[in-house]
Amino acid sequence: MHSKPILTLDDVKKIAAAAEAEAIAHNWAVVISIVDDGGHLLWLQRLDGVAPISAHIAPAKAKTAALGCRESKVYEDMINGGRVSFLSAPEIAGMLEGGVPIMVHGQCVGAVGVSGVKSTEDAQIAKAGIAALAL
Repeated sequence: MHSKPILTLDDVKKIAAAAEAEAIAHNWAVVISIVDDGGHLLWLQRLDGVAPISAHIAPAKAKTAALGCRESKVYEDMINGGRVSFLSAPEIAGMLEGGVPIMVHGQCVGAVGVSGVKSTEDAQIAKAGIAALAL
């Protein structure tokens, strides 16, 4: 039997704090979500001034990144490249840039999804959060 790392509550809090700091440093109003490897929500944080829809988009991006073990941007690029049939893929709806998997020793342990600003900025915030784990 194999064993694998899992996110602890302390890990999630570190990620959330670093992501929030990145967003605040740029005065970006966003929603930050963190999920486990099955896409189950562990953290949702809605900063002041963000559009309510972002509270739905951020967890969807995170779930997509966790289940696929790759950035959600991969799916956005695939669809924009003409593979629109991928829109029918089950269980994933956040096929927009801003979902980033949390990889530990080659294994996906979860993901961070951010929504509220430009997609590249969402991804920047997610990556800043993950960097707090110093993997």
